Amino acid sequence: MNTACQAAPGSHGLPRLVERAGLWMAANRGWITALQWCVVVIYFALLIIPACLPLPDGARHMTDSLTLIAQFVFWGIWWPGVILATMSVGRLWCGTLCPEGALTEWTSRFGRGLPVPRWLKWSGWPTVAFITTTLYGQLISVYEYPLPALLILGGSTAAAIVVGSIYGRGKRVWCRHLCPASGVFHLMSRMAPLYFKVDRSAWDNWLPVHIAGTRDLMLKPVDCAPLVDVRRMTSSGPCHACGRCAGHRDAVRLALRAPSAEILSATPASVTREEVLTLCLGLLGVATGAFHWSMSPWFVMAKQWAAQWLIEREWWWALSNDIPWFVLTHFPENNDVFSWLDGFMILAYIGATTVVVGGGTLATSAVAAWLSDGRPGRWKVQAITLLPLGGVSVIVGLSMTTVTLLRGEGFQLSWISVSRVVLLGGAGLWAASLALRQIRRGSAASWRRWLAAPFALAAPALVCSAWYIAFRVW
Repeated sequence: MNTACQAAPGSHGLPRLVERAGLWMAANRGWITALQWCVVVIYFALLIIPACLPLPDGARHMTDSLTLIAQFVFWGIWWPGVILATMSVGRLWCGTLCPEGALTEWTSRFGRGLPVPRWLKWSGWPTVAFITTTLYGQLISVYEYPLPALLILGGSTAAAIVVGSIYGRGKRVWCRHLCPASGVFHLMSRMAPLYFKVDRSAWDNWLPVHIAGTRDLMLKPVDCAPLVDVRRMTSSGPCHACGRCAGHRDAVRLALRAPSAEILSATPASVTREEVLTLCLGLLGVATGAFHWSMSPWFVMAKQWAAQWLIEREWWWALSNDIPWFVLTHFPENNDVFSWLDGFMILAYIGATTVVVGGGTLATSAVAAWLSDGRPGRWKVQAITLLPLGGVSVIVGLSMTTVTLLRGEGFQLSWISVSRVVLLGGAGLWAASLALRQIRRGSAASWRRWLAAPFALAAPALVCSAWYIAFRVW
């Protein structure tokens, strides 16, 4: 009997169907690989062809413009959809659909296969890459034009191929250590109710299949492309949900859990500093500023004041806009050009938002953790309760592009304002509930835990206030 193809006898109903789905993934790698290569073809077509076409004028629609279709697919559907999917089913995108993952893994099978150097394993690279690409994308208007999209997305893909051709043997070194989205996906998958569960006891006590007349037959080691130690895996963060390990040693299965389970069971050792920085400074700070600056009257007022200040001192170079498009946005055919002042003000605005919102959530979470439980590392556990707001904030921010494009096609979308309130309000309440539950678990005296509660609630309130200002005040 092939134990990798049998569901656990104790599972029934929906859990059993879920487990069988994981086993199907393990047994049908060919179909998943074929699907990945279909995505690769579509990805390159939508990335390269629009960059070779003239920019569409204001009268064009998605029905007659591949450029607008590509813009809608990448920024209106793909990114918000991937974030939502990762929050729901883990990193299934990474394991079964991502073109960069497929390309870097395939390339590494024929590459030099060098060992991964120590400097490349630094855990901060995904955080740095996410913040850098987000800032650069704003400077060159990656959401609006195909050439910047080709530069950033295509550049990332090219880097993934190069890394795969040098390091690893059939492994996803790029995805594990360098991908700009890896840190975000790692965080979002912690909330996924669907995940691959490892039974460490069953793994260690597993007996090999015995075949009469032969020696005991051991199962092959798990071919884990993102280099996860499956036997010791306790978090869904690093798992790409590719299904290759399902059924291994009768110890790995696709399972269901409460969305808050991993957040509430987090310990200082299971949450890294880089994860918290990606969440607070990256998702809640930099990303929020990137979504806000283009609609902020404060940004306009600050830029006008800065321009007047420069004119009075005759620093004309700062107002020059004859700059290559790959440095700052320069598409005069669409009357869209950035000056050096524009670029500086965008970075300054996003930086200020990062300090106020990102730094504010980090500081209030740290104070709440110190008051409720002074043990080292508790600030990381407290900060991770903001995960629901981090995911929903990115989805709401990216959906602004979706809404803009759909309204350009004539859709009214009168329900969008209510939907945003429901999503952000629900995420805020979820995060507040998680924050208070962590406070109650603290080891400090009860009066200190009561004192910590306002600080714990201040973090989600700060994030929700930032979005309230964006959608209701401005």
